[in-house]
Amino acid sequence: MKIGLYFGSFNPIHTGHLIVASYVANHTEMQQVWFIVSPQNPLKPSSVLLNEYHRLHLVRLAVEDDLRLKASEVEFKLPRPSFTIDTLTYLQEKYPQHEFSIIMGSDSFQNLPKWKNFELLIKNYSFIIYKRPGFEVKETWNASVTILDAPMLQLSATEIRDNIRSGKTIRYLVPDKVREEIEQNSYYK
Repeated sequence: MKIGLYFGSFNPIHTGHLIVASYVANHTEMQQVWFIVSPQNPLKPSSVLLNEYHRLHLVRLAVEDDLRLKASEVEFKLPRPSFTIDTLTYLQEKYPQHEFSIIMGSDSFQNLPKWKNFELLIKNYSFIIYKRPGFEVKETWNASVTILDAPMLQLSATEIRDNIRSGKTIRYLVPDKVREEIEQNSYYK
């Protein structure tokens, strides 16, 4: 099976993430998209992160009605911080029958040379890049790249957390089940 891996903190998962994942599932060869919930991103401070199991639960709630989308806690079992190449190596060993591709925004793709074992990533994996405003893909380093014009929302998890802290609604920014879970548990207050 061809599987697109969408890495992120998903702090929290929001409608923008889901639109990108659904677009990849509909408009590429990917048969599934796995949300790889990162317990600790090496490039982000962990102090602002909701507990990883709570974030995983929110992702599961968001995707539970779509068989093409799956939440994965694979990085919870791996050393921290999480490095994409280590996760891919683990997944390739555990699921040799699958072919994995990496889903990322054009902003993240520009930083790829800073990633651990960048050369192995571009040699062994294909990339599905969704355009982000102001970040054109000019250099691909000879990687196998598919560039998508996925619909984009100017929406960020930071903005959602700020709305929660200031008492504003997050309705329509996240799926209703995710909003209800956040509200019931007073997450991000």
